[in-house]
Amino acid sequence: MKLSNQSEVPVYTISGSNTARPLPEWLARRRKRSLKDDPEYANRIELLQDFEFEEASQCIRVSEDGDWVMSTGTYKPQIHTHHLPQLSLSWARHTDALNTTFQLLSSDYSKSIHLQSDRSLEFHTPGGCHYRTRLPRYGRDLIYDRASTEALVPAVGVNADGMGEVFRLNLELGRYMRSFEVDVGGDDFTSAGGGALQGGINTGAVNTGAIAEESHGLLAFGTTLGTVELWDPRAKGRAGVLLPPTQIGPDDARNEITALEFHRSGLTLATGSSNGLIHLYDLRSPVPLLKKDQGYGFPIHTLKFLLPSTTTREQTLEPKILSSDKKIIKIWDPRNGNPWTSVEPAVDINSVAWCKDSGMLLTANEGRQQHSFFIPQLGPAPKWCSFLDNLVEEMAEDPNDPNAFNAGQAGSVYDNYKFLTLPQLKTLSLDHLIGRTNLLRPYMHGYFVAQRLYEEARLITNPYIWEEERAKRIKEKIDKERESRIRGKKKAAVKVNKKLAERLMQMEEKNERRKAKRVLQQGGDEPMEDADAAAPAPTPTAVLSDNRFAKVFEDEDFAIDETSREYALRNSGSASEPAPPLRKERGLTAVEQEAIDEVPNSSDSDSDLESESESEQERPFKRKPSAQKQKPASNITRRQPQMQVSSSAAAATSNRDRSFGARAQNMRTKEKPARRVTVVGEQEFTFNPRGKGSSKQNNNAPVKPTTASSDYKAKERRSASGNTFRKM
Repeated sequence: MKLSNQSEVPVYTISGSNTARPLPEWLARRRKRSLKDDPEYANRIELLQDFEFEEASQCIRVSEDGDWVMSTGTYKPQIHTHHLPQLSLSWARHTDALNTTFQLLSSDYSKSIHLQSDRSLEFHTPGGCHYRTRLPRYGRDLIYDRASTEALVPAVGVNADGMGEVFRLNLELGRYMRSFEVDVGGDDFTSAGGGALQGGINTGAVNTGAIAEESHGLLAFGTTLGTVELWDPRAKGRAGVLLPPTQIGPDDARNEITALEFHRSGLTLATGSSNGLIHLYDLRSPVPLLKKDQGYGFPIHTLKFLLPSTTTREQTLEPKILSSDKKIIKIWDPRNGNPWTSVEPAVDINSVAWCKDSGMLLTANEGRQQHSFFIPQLGPAPKWCSFLDNLVEEMAEDPNDPNAFNAGQAGSVYDNYKFLTLPQLKTLSLDHLIGRTNLLRPYMHGYFVAQRLYEEARLITNPYIWEEERAKRIKEKIDKERESRIRGKKKAAVKVNKKLAERLMQMEEKNERRKAKRVLQQGGDEPMEDADAAAPAPTPTAVLSDNRFAKVFEDEDFAIDETSREYALRNSGSASEPAPPLRKERGLTAVEQEAIDEVPNSSDSDSDLESESESEQERPFKRKPSAQKQKPASNITRRQPQMQVSSSAAAATSNRDRSFGARAQNMRTKEKPARRVTVVGEQEFTFNPRGKGSSKQNNNAPVKPTTASSDYKAKERRSASGNTFRKM
């Protein structure tokens, strides 16, 4: 697979004489085994199995369904049929005479008609040659009219009336019909055989024909006079004649029509002449719309409008026409004649076939191997060789492949080059190449250096450049992530409820710091389960950016009244003035608790306990100090002389032999109702009123610890039970 055309539209040669050398059958096996070390032979692509003939190929056709390709060649005269989905040769068949041209009568290969060089027509089926008939004179071309099931054969020579003939063989009736008589200029009476049945050497002939099958169905026949006659197959009469364009000089040779092709619309007709000129006609005007020169002066044998199979795609794609002589294949724009791309193989071309809706061209040519060309910009690879698209992409991406194509080959000559100034050249130690080699291309105030040379010189100058570049990229990535996760202090730009907005922003900053700390502890990246988790929970700052809550921070009707009783109940201590940020209150130490308990009957301790209980009721949002931070009263009262009940089990259950004051203190802390949160945004408050003149203590009031001075009866009374609560 090689790049055969490096223009703006690349053409890849998949198979042919330019890609692989054919091996003769008599080559020794040892020579074949040695070819495994030949890179050209090892890297070859065999698109189709045995896509070749022993000498040359004459004609090629692709079936309508796109699954079969049939080609004829020599020597010996034979027919090859390839099954494209399997990329293999399906069958090969020999014939008695050389095949001039053929047509596929069905959508696959099962029915075909072949025009032989011995004035015969052969009908072939998968089983072999089905039927054979003879023609009155040698045929030049073969057309099949599906509407009337007639095989039309333009022939050489003239009849008794001096007119050329197009033989009509009706395949439904199985017999010849009356021929179309076309003016070819009469017979050549100056040469040998003039006036005979077959005519002289330079006798007139109908060279080629075409049918507008997808439109009006007119028939067109090109003659040796350079004229094109249009026939209506329904009326069996001549509909019109296109005269040849005016010749430049009187001594110019007669230009014969050698190729014809109708556009799908039926209004445009392309003609190819024997001197390599192509004319485009509008059937409504005798003057050609466009004249195109193939360039080499050889007769045109193939003309094709490269149209997609559907008319909708035709409207979106640019129109293109393919013309071919034995030297070159050209694809150009039929609107203005601008060339699009071309293919020029090393051997002569006899026939060209295009796989519809793709960029694949198959040729029948001189030489053993048949050629196949792939043009990616014309269309994708056919479905039977879709792997070619991947191969072309890999070749285009490899800058070291000389057969690769990239857009820069058709554009600027300085692609894949690095521009360096003179100081940069001195830094890389390349200044000694100035004026001594073509590796440096001077341009303005610097030089262009090949990219590979620049990379090598850069690596030699600094061997650790790759490590430095890698460390730099890692540092940039870490800095970027840290910048996105750790924010500075923000100010709430709102009109109403500024304190609420600041509180929400503080909560967001706290969450971000916690998240950043966790991420840094894990090495700078978040765990994969976080990325795969469900949608994250809404952040507090999402309320500020949500348009549903925009009026809360803009409209004064939604302003929070901090002097109201409802606000005071929900936010204790912040009704008069804004409270500082909430902090976790410190519990009493053991020394402080012991100092308070030394004076058991003091009013300060009682007031402190009462105030503490009231403050806990008024501040439902604050967390209570844990039992570990508050030393139990039993640990403090044990240091003072107390009257305790002794029993035989006192040593074993020393943790239960505590005073009633310590147990009452623990009961007071345990029996307090904890704050219960039912639903997000709802809280429940409980108020326990206490009478002013009541001497009894309610359940929430602290119980005074019983000391040794107040419980004097305990000194004289002993109990056999270990239950201390019996003294109550």
